[in-house]
Amino acid sequence: MLLQGSGTAGAWGWLTLLLVGCAAWASEITFELPDNAKQCFYEEIVQGTKCTLEFQVITGGHYDVDCRLEGPDGAVLYKEMKKQYDSFTFTASRNGTYKFCFSNEFSTFTHKTVYFDFQVGEDPPLFPSENRATALTQMESACVSIHEALKSVIDYQTHFRLREAQGRSRAEDLNTRVAYWSIGEAIILLVVSIGQVFLLKSFFSNKRTTITRVGS
Repeated sequence: MLLQGSGTAGAWGWLTLLLVGCAAWASEITFELPDNAKQCFYEEIVQGTKCTLEFQVITGGHYDVDCRLEGPDGAVLYKEMKKQYDSFTFTASRNGTYKFCFSNEFSTFTHKTVYFDFQVGEDPPLFPSENRATALTQMESACVSIHEALKSVIDYQTHFRLREAQGRSRAEDLNTRVAYWSIGEAIILLVVSIGQVFLLKSFFSNKRTTITRVGS
């Protein structure tokens, strides 16, 4: 089971947590990572187990984050700086606790929303006798094909949801900037209009003063 370790994300908590327990399990988590913060996760992995870490920054700043994966002996297995998304597959070289961290310490004021999918092990066979010497029946083969297709559909749906969330965030950010720019333009036009009125009034006021003096 995936454990949330020490970090500076603190009270922001987890937005979404999905744990699927089986012989091979996967953890999909979406969490908010504040500025100047670091969040680590730990997992006990058996030697020889194939694992895959995939992550993507959904919202915040330039959509980038630092990621680091360490083995039980502290050896760095994976390290990337300011990545928007990436995927890394490795096979555990020894038993122990593996640690992976996401860091937003390089950002001074921008919060990030990070999604990651951590898969440990391979999916068990759909049928207990799938590895038998004899061939699968036509029905069993069809079930296996449908099962694989559905897993691909789930992966595509997840990626499309992430892209939709990222696009929505960018659209909202653009809408906010356009709103602020429109307000700024309106204020500038108002100031210019008032300035023109006072300027024109000053011209006519000087002309009346000149005419009065000549008549007297």
